[in-house]
Amino acid sequence: MTVQGSPASEIAARYASEGAALELGAVVLDGQVDAAAAVRLPLATLNRHGLVAGATGTGKTKTLQLIAEQLSAAGVPVVLADVKGDLSGLAAAGEANDKVTRRSRELGDDWAGSAFPVQFLSLGTGGKGAPVRATITSFGPVLLAKVLGLNDTQESTLGLIFHWADQRGLALLDTKDLRSVITHLTSDEGKEDLKGIGGVSAATAGVILRALSNLEAQGGEDFFGEPELDVHDLMRQADGRGVVTLLELDNLQAKPALFSTFLMWLLAELFEELPEEGDLDKPKLVFFFDEAHLLFSDASKAFVDRIEQTVKLIRSKGVGVFFCTQLPTDIPNAVLSQLGARIQHALRAFTPDDQAALAKTVKTYPKTKFYELDAALTSLGIGEAIVTVLSERGAPTPVAWTRLRAPRSKMGSIGPEAVAAAVTASDLHAKYAETIDRESAYEKLAAKVAAAPPPEAPAPEPGKDEPGLLESAMKNPAVKSFMRSAASALGREITRGLFGNRRR
Repeated sequence: MTVQGSPASEIAARYASEGAALELGAVVLDGQVDAAAAVRLPLATLNRHGLVAGATGTGKTKTLQLIAEQLSAAGVPVVLADVKGDLSGLAAAGEANDKVTRRSRELGDDWAGSAFPVQFLSLGTGGKGAPVRATITSFGPVLLAKVLGLNDTQESTLGLIFHWADQRGLALLDTKDLRSVITHLTSDEGKEDLKGIGGVSAATAGVILRALSNLEAQGGEDFFGEPELDVHDLMRQADGRGVVTLLELDNLQAKPALFSTFLMWLLAELFEELPEEGDLDKPKLVFFFDEAHLLFSDASKAFVDRIEQTVKLIRSKGVGVFFCTQLPTDIPNAVLSQLGARIQHALRAFTPDDQAALAKTVKTYPKTKFYELDAALTSLGIGEAIVTVLSERGAPTPVAWTRLRAPRSKMGSIGPEAVAAAVTASDLHAKYAETIDRESAYEKLAAKVAAAPPPEAPAPEPGKDEPGLLESAMKNPAVKSFMRSAASALGREITRGLFGNRRR
């Protein structure tokens, strides 16, 4: 029992919530858990975003699972990137064991296993979930440049290519559309088309085309195209509970740029599609950005600026965003400053770089008289975290060493057979399974080439050694007749070669 006025109750008092809140766990002070000193995250503040961080193996995934299932129970849809494939357990009820029972008892948690509504999606075809796609046009040059690993100059050229295609009404739906446009713009006719607005150098075009080939080899060819994902399919409820969308990405761990940039595209699409809502009692959707360090690695300034702007403005659309990574320093300061809730699991300090990162992390937290944060962050146990959130008044709560509750769903994968059965039964599979290849830039440019007239044969030049000889010979009627016959035969051969008609 907490004694009124004790240090633990002093911390917990700032976590009290008049409205609905997520129950994260209880305060730990001097190594002791105070079950009555609850640490809560108000639903009304979740559109102010958050961060879940910590070293590998410290419990980040279980924290994501804990938050996701409580959001679902509150009727809030959730989007999670399941990089390792072990969040599918949300679809099955958890089973009690000694660890779960012991933790629930010490936290005063009336634990009972529960399953939650889950839908499985995969990037492109070949994954475990229903395939989702995006068009090249909707991705845009900035996001696509990030996926392709282009520098600022190449990104600028890609923007020019997109601009030209848009002006000509050429839809860029898949990779072959973009390839055909780049090829056209480096041709003589394409160079004429670009007069007055710039040009595409052969060297830069070659870099982009090679990067595009690499992307296609990594599965990008299957991802870009139609039907494009409708973001409203991520905002469903089932029996009053929010549907948890799991983006199954375990087959894309070798292609981090593609999936991290796709998540950013998804966030941008939500921003474009959803109406202004202001501050709500609870968010309309909470989006978890796992492996966030991949998103910012080697990112251009334009890319980071877009992320910062989206994070700042999307809260008014009723969307909360949680970035998940190992270190807060993985997130640029401009973005980190927008994250109101912070759940920091244990950090390692084995190397000088680790120690420098730890020192920087400590500086990002409010000062506290209850903990030595540098020592606390390296002493946290599995399933424990340093927490600070925004209260309902918008003020940061004191730092709390928190022992987190155990998830109520299964902690681990439900297995490929169960995932496959859930996908087959989903209406999203029927909606997105078949690829659509409608007329776009590739078909239009190919038709234009096919309709072009054959090049004219160059007129023979007079012989340089005997000026005027050809002109004199052409005055002879017999020679003129022979030359007309030869020209007709040559014309027939040229025509057959261009159109593939070899019949005599």
